[in-house]
Amino acid sequence: MNMNRLINMGLRMLTDKGVALAARKGKRPEDMTPEERKASKSAQQTATKARRGLGLARRFMR
Repeated sequence: MNMNRLINMGLRMLTDKGVALAARKGKRPEDMTPEERKASKSAQQTATKARRGLGLARRFMR
């Protein structure tokens, strides 16, 4: 594995954690109301769809 690939993998992992934290607004799921949990799940799904869309766009732009 080359260094560039390792760096990209690490950054992707950090970005995923950051998106999850932002979607939860820094709260633990146990401390959230059911409405907040639903909103958090929705935000995480939206972020996942956006990430997949970016991947597809990069693939088509080559």
